Amino acid sequence: MDDKHLAEELRLTIGHLVRTVRAADTMPPGESAVLGYLDRAGPMTTAEIAQQRGVTHQSAAKTVKDLLAQNLVRTEAHPGDGRKLLLHLTQAGRDRLVEERRRRADWLGAAINEVLDADERRTLEAALPLLSRLSTHLHGK
Repeated sequence: MDDKHLAEELRLTIGHLVRTVRAADTMPPGESAVLGYLDRAGPMTTAEIAQQRGVTHQSAAKTVKDLLAQNLVRTEAHPGDGRKLLLHLTQAGRDRLVEERRRRADWLGAAINEVLDADERRTLEAALPLLSRLSTHLHGK
């Protein structure tokens, strides 16, 4: 298989896997994405979240409004610009994110155990550092 074909097959397969695993989610994808950004990067503005997600400010603001109503995020004044608000995860938001991640991992883990034999699981495990290196390289570009 040439590099272009390998890259396309990898993109399709990983994309399908990610979309399938998200089926285990109990909250809208936009909401879990925002919680994930805040968990990984720390406090952010709505504009920064919109940029990260590649959505309009209005779309991000609607998602943030929904998360605020559920007490999953809270706001505080931006220390460098009083016109802006920083969004923070609340403990409830952190707990909800942990639960969503656990549900995904449990579902995927069960499938791995049902479908793959021990050698295939070792092969999958051996591929993880390679996938991580690719992701790190692409993220840096």
